[in-house]
This record gives sequence, structure tokens and C-alpha cells, in this order.
Amino acid sequence: MSERAPVNRILRSSIVDGPGNRAAVFLQGCNFDCVYCHNPETIALCNSCGRCLAVCPAGALSENAGGVLWEKERCLFCDACIRTCPRNSSPRTRFLTAEETIAEIDPVLPFIRGLTVSGGECTLYPAFLQELGALAKERGLSFFLDTNGSYDFSGNTGLLEITDGVMLDVKADPDNTEYKKVTGRNGYDTLGFGEFLARKGKLFEFRTVVSPGLFNAAALVDKACRRIKGVDPRIQYKLIRYRPVGVRPDKAAKLAVPGDSLMEELAGICESCGIKAVIV
Repeated sequence: MSERAPVNRILRSSIVDGPGNRAAVFLQGCNFDCVYCHNPETIALCNSCGRCLAVCPAGALSENAGGVLWEKERCLFCDACIRTCPRNSSPRTRFLTAEETIAEIDPVLPFIRGLTVSGGECTLYPAFLQELGALAKERGLSFFLDTNGSYDFSGNTGLLEITDGVMLDVKADPDNTEYKKVTGRNGYDTLGFGEFLARKGKLFEFRTVVSPGLFNAAALVDKACRRIKGVDPRIQYKLIRYRPVGVRPDKAAKLAVPGDSLMEELAGICESCGIKAVIV
């Protein structure tokens, strides 16, 4: 029986979710609560409390035996439901099988190079990912995962084999308190997972969101680069400038946008280790 996963949205075309023009699937649910999360409505799963039903101006939400039902065709995407939700969750989630998910991508196959699954946190649903990856490969698509660095791929050889590339978030140094300050969780061995993926030829890039004062970005980037220095020359480091768009207002008020000098300093650290830096 095929696994189902909560799908928040499907983009049939994206140039920022891996190499080339790709489709991107965003799953709902995350085991982190990052202070700078730009999609906080994807963190918690809808618990069908029903608070959103009365505020939907289009009548796109209704209640059935399974909980809150969303009708995409009627939705205005005004986000009134999310603003009302006490969990800051989105009811615009569909539990789809891998077959149902790939069917929504099939019409654009001639125009894309691959499929990337993100979140939320996609690795919460490894069986779904493995099925979806196999279907993507059948269609000649490369299969990438964008993950928060909490998943140890060494324990799932099936998923590792079907995955062509991993975009791995390096949130903060997992060996100190900065990690919990950023993510709300104790540290995972993200750099160890990254080194394992790099040696398997599966690490496409490290990613770090930079906000001055939140953590020591220079020390983190240097430490991460040294772990994979010389392992695979194709690996890149995407340095992401924090921006307040989409961030919860109470969190955004405590965060700063980095200047060009800091971002260039971090890029220089990457390049000194032979790793291509990409600033966005």
C-alpha cells in the first residue's frame, strides 16, 4: 500500500530549488521551529480544530469526518485561515500518495530537469520519498532533497540510492547552545551527516541562513567547509541572507539583516577551502 504524505504545495517550475528548472514539492510538518523560518505555516500539522472555517471568505473550507476539507478551486489564497489558526498551521494540505503527487508534475515533464522535495521537513516521510524518487527516476528526472540536517541517511540505503543530491541546512554549530537558540532543538550531527553524504557523492550543497548576532556565522561556515574540503569539488555553499518576509513578526523583531561585508567574508571562507560560494 502506497504511503501518503501531507503535501503543502507543488510548484511545477522552480529555478531556486536545485540545479536547472525543476518541479518542487513542499511537505507539511517539521521537527524544528527555527526563529527565522520563512514558511512557518508549514511547521505544524493541522489538527482540524475548525477555527478557520468561519473566517474563510470563499467557503473553501468545510468539515467532514476526516477533519477540515480544503477545496483548492474555491480558495482565494488570502491566508485568513493561517492567521486565525492557533497553531499557525495551514489547512491547505492534501494527503497524497507518490503516484498522485507525480501525476500533478507529469504535464510539465518536457520543461523540467528534475524534482526536489522540501518542506517543512521532507525526511519525516522517508517511505513516501523513496516511492516518489523511484517515480521521478522512471521519468528521467533527477531527484533532490532539501533537508534541515536532522536525518541520518546512512540508516536508509534505499532512500540514499534513489537520491541524486541533498541540499543540507547547516543551521548553527550543533556542538553549542546556538543550535537550540536557532532551531528550538538540541544539536544533530549535521556536519557528520554532510560529510557522509559528500563521500557518497550525494551532497549537492550546504545552506546557511545568516542573521548577525544569532550565531557565529564565520566560525560555522569555516567548520562546515573544513569537514568536506577536498571531498567533492562539485559541492557548493549557499549563503542565504536573512530577510523578514514571511517570518513571524515576534521573531522578526529580534533578527537583523546581514550587510554585504559579512556575506562577502563568509564567501571568502568558502573559497579558501575550495568550495564554491553562492550568495542569495
